[in-house]
Amino acid sequence: MTTPTQPSLQTALNEELKRELQLTRRLLERVPTEQFGWQPHAKSMKLGTLASHMANLVGFLQMSLQGAETDLLSYAWPEKPADTDEVLRRFDVNAQNIHQALGDVDDATFQGLWTMRRGEQVIMTLPRTAVARTLVLNHLIHHRGQLSVYLRLLDIPVPAIYGSSADETPAR
Repeated sequence: MTTPTQPSLQTALNEELKRELQLTRRLLERVPTEQFGWQPHAKSMKLGTLASHMANLVGFLQMSLQGAETDLLSYAWPEKPADTDEVLRRFDVNAQNIHQALGDVDDATFQGLWTMRRGEQVIMTLPRTAVARTLVLNHLIHHRGQLSVYLRLLDIPVPAIYGSSADETPAR
């Protein structure tokens, strides 16, 4: 009797990311450029800042796979997107890059540690598997929840995510 082989962690994560990134993109598509400056509360991020952050944080996994550490003081941060189309372009590039990076990495690298620092200050050291799960996937899902509330407050139809929303039934 043969036992089915388990896919590598990178393969399994890549499949999960494909679905989660598609759901995230559907939300980002609905962000109106003319509302980029809107925020639901003085302590909340502005809508454009939140959308931009979501488009950029997808790149953290690729960043972690490029070396043992990243110094944020020497990292070239992209300019803030001026409109929704630019947010989507950045998101799409980062999504494509993350899938490529996962396909190119070996198990030893993916299981290894990565350090984020700001000069001499170590912000965190995590296994890259935790970077993928915590810093990218869970973080993205958290902000997706925020963005769906922002859209609701702006009376913009919220897409179905893990089931129906008040505005949409998932495609079958």
